[in-house]
Amino acid sequence: MARSKTSNAWLQEHVNDHYVHQAQKDGYRARAAYKLLEINEKDKLIRPGMWVADLGAAPGSWCQVARRLMGESGRVFALDILDMDPIRGVEFVQGDFREDEVLARFLELLDGRLVDLAICDMAPNITGNAVTDQARSMYLCELALDFSREHLKPGGHFLVKVFQGSGFTEYLEAMRGEFASVVTRKPKASRDRSSEVYLLGKGKKG
Repeated sequence: MARSKTSNAWLQEHVNDHYVHQAQKDGYRARAAYKLLEINEKDKLIRPGMWVADLGAAPGSWCQVARRLMGESGRVFALDILDMDPIRGVEFVQGDFREDEVLARFLELLDGRLVDLAICDMAPNITGNAVTDQARSMYLCELALDFSREHLKPGGHFLVKVFQGSGFTEYLEAMRGEFASVVTRKPKASRDRSSEVYLLGKGKKG
């Protein structure tokens, strides 16, 4: 089947993408690694000894970044609906984050302990309907915020990818209610045409 003009354009962009080539050179599984690296460079989120929850982790580039920055200490817990090849020092649960049974399996790994940092680069499967896709994306963001309310330490940080559109302003206000400060980040590795931004909640309120 012939590729559409849109898919051909995406393929050409991907082949010529600096961050794709850099990821291959540095051993990262996806270009998304550089989004987290840039945000961490500015905000100093990841430190040795932390417990980190990575929601929507596959293929695992954010887990790789967290592990490299943490060194041998600390723990990373990852969850995704897609399978993910193992990463040394990362404990992984495969399943749909929207399902209570999957979340329960993930929480078993934490064994009652609160995490220091929650990171979420999750996005829904795209239908092509902008209204539907935005609603699905915001629902995942809301679930991730709910997770942080329940399982993030007071003073902990929460980083989440959000697409600007319907529900964004309300979500931003909800985050401001939970954290001492909320800032917006648009890393260079995030494509200009994308409506994605990253919201960083700093210092969860006790």
